[in-house]
Amino acid sequence: MSEASLGASLSGFMQDGAHILPLRVYYEDTDFSARVYHASYLRFMERGRTELLRAVEVAQSDLHAEMGGLAFVVRKMTIDFLGGAVMDDVLTVVTRPKDMRGASMTLAQEVRRGDEVLVRADVMVAAVRGGRAVRIPDELRAALTAGV
Repeated sequence: MSEASLGASLSGFMQDGAHILPLRVYYEDTDFSARVYHASYLRFMERGRTELLRAVEVAQSDLHAEMGGLAFVVRKMTIDFLGGAVMDDVLTVVTRPKDMRGASMTLAQEVRRGDEVLVRADVMVAAVRGGRAVRIPDELRAALTAGV
C-alpha cells in the first residue's frame, strides 16, 4: 500500500457532507471494567475534528504555521453518553459542520458502533491567534460548508 493511500485510509472519508472516521477500541481506551473510558470518547471526537479538516485539505499544522499561529480551541461541548463500547469494537466517528459564525463553529459529532449511536455531542470550537478570537478564514469556511 502506498503512503498516500495508507494516509487516506487512516484519515477516514467524506460522505453526504459528513466526515466518517472508523477506529478500533484498544486496551488503552478502556477502564478497569474493559469498557471504553468516558474521556476516550473525547479523544476519538478530537481525531474526528482533526481528520475533517484534513479531508477538506486543511491541516491544522498548516493553519498554525501559515496563518500566524491560528489554532482551534474547544469553547463549549454538550455531550450525551448513550451506550458503551468495549475492547476490539470497531467504531465510527461522524463529524459534520452544524453552525458557522465569525470566529466559531459548532460541529455535530456522533460515535457509533454500527447503526447504534453511543455518544452524541455538539462541540463549539473557536479560532484563536495569540490568545484572541479571530475570524475563521474564508477558504476554510467555504471548504467546510461546501458539502452542507
